[in-house]
Amino acid sequence: MIEIGKFNTLTIARGTSVGLYLTDGTTDVLLPNKYVPEAWNEGDEFTAFIYLDQEERPVATTLEPLIKLNDFALLRVSYINNYGAFLNWGLEKDLFVPFREQARPMEQGKRYLVHMHLDEKSNRLVGSSKLNQFLKNEDLDVTEGEEVDLIVSHFTDLGINVIINSKYKGLLYQSDVYEDLRLGERIVGYIKTIRPDNKIDVSLQKGGVEGIEPNAEKVLDELRASRGFLRLTDDSHPEDIKTVLKMSKKSFKKAIGTLYKQRLIEIKEDGIYLVQS
Repeated sequence: MIEIGKFNTLTIARGTSVGLYLTDGTTDVLLPNKYVPEAWNEGDEFTAFIYLDQEERPVATTLEPLIKLNDFALLRVSYINNYGAFLNWGLEKDLFVPFREQARPMEQGKRYLVHMHLDEKSNRLVGSSKLNQFLKNEDLDVTEGEEVDLIVSHFTDLGINVIINSKYKGLLYQSDVYEDLRLGERIVGYIKTIRPDNKIDVSLQKGGVEGIEPNAEKVLDELRASRGFLRLTDDSHPEDIKTVLKMSKKSFKKAIGTLYKQRLIEIKEDGIYLVQS
């Protein structure tokens, strides 16, 4: 079965004057001439992205879209008409976001984090900036300490709201952020705490003993890049550590403690030195 809004691996059924017809054995879809490779044979498998053209007919493309079915992406508004906004998602036909699916009125030229789904009534791909309806923290399949994919979705005074594995809502506390993050940015994080009400706190660093090793490696990398010396000590201001190493003072102290025990660094009054092997 051909899936709209996704990459499909289909079979080349036949060539025509307008392009190749790809099939799943039941349904055929056109791959226009502009996307047809120089060499092809009937019966070969071919992977293409399937979406709907201007007449709402399935069509294939080899272009890489900026968003896929049931996922999220930061997209720019190309234009607005009486029906809604149309966002550039990397394909010839823009992604339609009806007014009813806009968390706030969209403006031409601005970018918004949206979710793309298949509208049940029209069977068309549409976008929505009302993200909460697509995020449910009821049945969680993540555990504390687990590595997860995060999408930055909203900035607040408390911290940064994130989307976890394109399924759940989470919060990254401002005190745990040691780098500049952008709306829509995709990053790797870790489940820090799952509360009794299924609210999730996340971190950009592993917790506990495991979290020391990546930080220790980060300190080593910075030392190597700085000719074996960093003007940082236990007494350094947390902001100085954050600026140089993008980590908290607590993580820094654990990291240099690990490196010192392994005799990889020397700690002196003016800073830390890389032990030359």
